[in-house]
Amino acid sequence: MISAFRSHLNSWVVRAFFLLMVAAFIVWGVGDVIRNMGHETWVAKVGDRTIEPATLQERYQRELARLTQMVGQQIDPTPEIKRSVLTQVLDRMITELAIAQQETRMGIVVPRDSLLQAIYAVPQFKDANGRFDPQIFQTVLRNNGLTEARLLQMMSADLSQRQLLEPVRAGVAPPDILTREAFAFTFEQRAADMVELPFAKVAPPTPEEAALHRWYDNHPDLYSTPEYRRIKLIVLSPQTLAKEVQVSDADLQAAYERHRSEFVTAEKRSAQVVSVPEEARAAAIAQQWRSGADWAAIQKAAAEAGGSGVELTDATRQEFPGPELAQAVFDAPADKVMEPEKDPAGAVWHVIKVTRVTPGKDASFEQVRDALRDRVAAEKAADLIYDRANKIDNALGGGSSLDELPNDLGVAAVTGTLDAQGNTQQGGPAPIPGPAELRQAVIKAAFEAHKGDPPHLIEVPAPSSGGSAYYALTVEEVSPPAEKPFDEVADRVRADWERDAIRHEQEQAAAKILAAVKGGQSLEDAATVAGLTVRRTAFASRTEAPEGFPKELLQPLFGLNKGEPTMVETPDGFVVAVLAETKVPDPKSATANYAKTRDAMAGALANDVELIYASVLRERARPRLNQQVLNGLLQ
Repeated sequence: MISAFRSHLNSWVVRAFFLLMVAAFIVWGVGDVIRNMGHETWVAKVGDRTIEPATLQERYQRELARLTQMVGQQIDPTPEIKRSVLTQVLDRMITELAIAQQETRMGIVVPRDSLLQAIYAVPQFKDANGRFDPQIFQTVLRNNGLTEARLLQMMSADLSQRQLLEPVRAGVAPPDILTREAFAFTFEQRAADMVELPFAKVAPPTPEEAALHRWYDNHPDLYSTPEYRRIKLIVLSPQTLAKEVQVSDADLQAAYERHRSEFVTAEKRSAQVVSVPEEARAAAIAQQWRSGADWAAIQKAAAEAGGSGVELTDATRQEFPGPELAQAVFDAPADKVMEPEKDPAGAVWHVIKVTRVTPGKDASFEQVRDALRDRVAAEKAADLIYDRANKIDNALGGGSSLDELPNDLGVAAVTGTLDAQGNTQQGGPAPIPGPAELRQAVIKAAFEAHKGDPPHLIEVPAPSSGGSAYYALTVEEVSPPAEKPFDEVADRVRADWERDAIRHEQEQAAAKILAAVKGGQSLEDAATVAGLTVRRTAFASRTEAPEGFPKELLQPLFGLNKGEPTMVETPDGFVVAVLAETKVPDPKSATANYAKTRDAMAGALANDVELIYASVLRERARPRLNQQVLNGLLQ
């Protein structure tokens, strides 16, 4: 049979049959592959790694949730916001893949032991005694919507990036000339000669009746009632559902253990510790310190004595190097230089000064029982809230009014009138139930809605209440602003007119002095002509005004040249000032501030170098973007 089959292989009939089979195979089988060539599903590709739409969408949603939490209200993203957020997230993901490629090329790995140690070191996972607590760990993961596997992945990626990027940052040091310029700019102080023209020194003029009426006519917004809106509102929140929740003593005890770090905290101390090898040197430094030497001078003296000076801030006992030193610090009174003590672990003498004591707290279960009950009830209510919200949303979507909602949904309902600031017609705040975030959202929505619009259930992120809250409202009546009669507000009109007249008079007087100084006259001469005196201010920094220094003068003063004048208005009057003196501290006598400036500059430059390095890695990786898939996501 096989021989017969072979004998016919060379015939045209058999060849035609095989050609037909191949064509069918191509059309029905391989054709699918051919047709899909050039239609990749990834959004971006970096080397052999891709970013899939689902992964990008997940990161986009997380970023949108983060932005929502920052602004405190639900974001309804416009196409522009969607495009901006999505492209920023995609850009970060591409950079992360480029960095990960470099980590792979360099053979960077994170040992599991190092990963676990990093997790154990996270402060949010520790109890009041500073130990890793598995229960707290699981609670934090749950509250942030993370799994243990996802956290390990995130921590591993972060540690890998640190291994790659920290050596890049470590070599960055700001040039000394740049540090000096930044130090001089930051810590420069200025004093001014100034003339004050207070409103209180001017007697109010007597207005004519016609002038008061003109003022009233020109400022209708000052003498009108605001727009009021009568709304019907329902609120669904963990607090409105809390009364339906049963909380047992076991629930309260478990919550106390979960949140023990909030109720039980260890005492912390800030201390300056000098360590030197000789008792005589230690005693001399202690005496110098008691005589008024500052910390910079003491550190210098310690270095000259072959030792060192270390400052620890808000440290627990466990954070001090050695139990004996910790005991000495926690036994010492605040703001007193102690006698030198020898460290039993070695030939070193310590001189200690405690600069701040932060007492610990130990609130018992009974002391926080009531507060815990409210908290646990709110947490349990949060599990109910989404089910109730869905029921309300379905009812409203089916055309039900707020009055037609079932009574067993756990909502709070109110009806009332308020203005755009959330105040009633009597002047007090409208009694809107729920957290502050919801209150602001309700007020805004009430003045954006139109009378008769159907209600819709809106979610509001409310971190202050332990979760989300919901509301729905309808506008029943709109009372537009109405101008009050002149006779009703005559006293207010007179007071406003007089205040404006006084301000105008003092502004003209100040402008006259300013013009005289700009014209070459000294401030003293211009002030004498006006019957005023010049006062020299204390030195002020760019961010801090001493007592008696008008804060409105700070920014203009640091933009002046010596002898140049400026004029500012304060709540009490006008001020004309001239830059009189400039003082820049010597870096040698302000070592602490100079060191802060150098560290800040080094950090900023390191950030720039890190960004440049990441940009180079990204460019070297030659990422490819699938614009067609990206456009589909944006739509």
